[in-house]
Parts: sequence; structure tokens; C-alpha cells
Amino acid sequence: MKIAGFDIGGANTDLAVVDFDDQGNITGIKTDFEYFPMWLKKDELGDALIRLLGDDLKDVDAVGICMTAELVDAYKTKREGVIDIAKKSKEAFPVPVGFIGVNGVLNFEELVERPDEVAAANWIATSKIAAEIEENCVMIDTGSTTTDIIPIKNGSECAKGRSDLERLKTGELVYSATLRTNLAAIVDKVPLGDDWVRVSSELFAATADIHTVLGNITEEDYSCSTSDGAGKSKEECMRRISRVICGDMDMLSESDIEKIAAYIYKRQAEKVAEALLEVCERENLTKVVTTGLGMDIVGAKAAEVAGLESKGMDTILKKEECVVAPAVGTALMIRDSLKD
Repeated sequence: MKIAGFDIGGANTDLAVVDFDDQGNITGIKTDFEYFPMWLKKDELGDALIRLLGDDLKDVDAVGICMTAELVDAYKTKREGVIDIAKKSKEAFPVPVGFIGVNGVLNFEELVERPDEVAAANWIATSKIAAEIEENCVMIDTGSTTTDIIPIKNGSECAKGRSDLERLKTGELVYSATLRTNLAAIVDKVPLGDDWVRVSSELFAATADIHTVLGNITEEDYSCSTSDGAGKSKEECMRRISRVICGDMDMLSESDIEKIAAYIYKRQAEKVAEALLEVCERENLTKVVTTGLGMDIVGAKAAEVAGLESKGMDTILKKEECVVAPAVGTALMIRDSLKD
């Protein structure tokens, strides 16, 4: 049996095609992703899903969908977004399509009745994998845009928040991640020589720029668009960072930019660590499982800052599979739903 799991985000759509034997054991995983800004291209979603699946389209037995793209401002409400994304996904494939919700897998008709259950529920799928590593832990999944911080007890997620709004209250969602976070959302001042300089709140640079400058990510990892439409080299990233304090590379040295980038990275890790500690202390959990594009850069670093033991999901998945862990988890949940 072959199942395709998609994680449809606002900026990226991820895919995991998972092969299972007759007993339901995994025999192979193939992954891919595409930068696909839903705020611009939502009407092209069906074609994008088919394009991503490629030659596997003729072989898949079922498709699973989890999503966070319903929040993009191309939709007036999350309900509208969930139903539109689900409709386009269902129409794209001639096989059964299931949707991940906070209470399990739904079919299309159930989703139309209860769209709020499906909105931004991709963390449900990822937590299933984390629970295989540690039955009692906090999963921290850092992607391109957000960081999910999900408590797991006795092998089951026990998040207090069931929606993004609720999870922002409970510390289980932080809008800070590897690529797309506005640097001005992390700091209000940065060091420059012996002084501290306030930052501009314009979207001049994002976390992908500081992580490129610091060598935390490669140019290939920098999958989103840049804030100025220019390239993704270290020099171009430095130029964008210089604008955050209304400067340029005539006014600032490479050393200045590297120190600014290092400080912003430190503050990012501290902010994520604050939320991580809030969840760990509330739930009396001490172990952390990291995953996502930023599993080492942000997740493990935040655990270190918080003084917590962590291990990566790459203990059971390959690194590239961890980057699309919600898509992998979605395929696993569809497998289980087909058994029932």
C-alpha cells in the first residue's frame, strides 16, 4: 500500500509518500516540498499537489491532507480556507482523501460540518511520531514560519490548546522559526560596537538571513522568497540585515552584521525556550523531542537554553523526513484509519 501525505502550509507544501507492507509496516518514504505561497496561488493548489506527487500519482492508494494554509489572508475566515483547501485537494485525486483534525481523521463531508477541527491541526500528525521516541516528552517542531510545542504523556498528545489562538495563549505555538520570521518581531534593539540601536519594524530581513550569515542553513534550505526580491547569498543576506537598523554595507562591516545576527539568534532561542519551559513546567515533563527544518538550529538550541535534555526525531527518521514530519505523520494516520 502506498499513501501520500501532504502538509499544506501558507508558504510551503510538503509531501511524504510512504510505502507499507501487508502488515502496515513502513518499507519506504519519499519526500518533497515546494515553496507555494497560498496567499498568491490558492487557485492553483490542485495542480501543485499533482505536480508534487509526480509519477507516484498512478500508484497511490489514498491521500492524507493536513493544513495550516487556511490562515492566509486570501481567505476571509479559517472556515472558508479549510473548506476551499479540502475541496481542491479532494478534486485533485481519484482515490480516497482523508483530512487530519484535532480528534483524528475526517472525510470531506465530516470536514464541512466541523472545519475548525482541521484548521492548523498538522501538529497532531507530528506528535504521533514523537510519541514513538518518548512516551512522555514535549515535541518541538520548528518549520519555516512557526514552532509547535506539544506535550505528550503516556504516548498521546495532551495539548491544552486545540486551535492556533488557544495555543498562542498556552505556550504551545510560537510564531518564530527558521526562515520567515521578521527580525523586528524578535528584537527591538541590537548591539553595534559599544552601543544599542533600535530596529526598524519594516520587513527588511527575516530569520533565513541571519541563519545563512551564521552558517546554520544552506542556500538550498532558504526555500522562501527574500524580503527584497534579491538573491540568497551570504552577501545579499548581510545587506538585508543592515537595513534592519537603517544602514547599508557602506556603513557597517561584515563583523558588525555577524554580531547582530548572532545576537538575534540568541534572542530567538531564548524566546522559544521561554515557551518551552512554560509547557514543560505546567505538564511536569523534562524530555524534549525536536523535529522540523529548525530541529537543531532552534529546537535543540531552545532546549539547551532551557536546560532540558533533547533528542532529534532523526533517531527514527532521516533528516529530510524530519523536515516534512507532519506529512509523514499524516500518511501514518491515514494508514491507521484505513485499518479501522
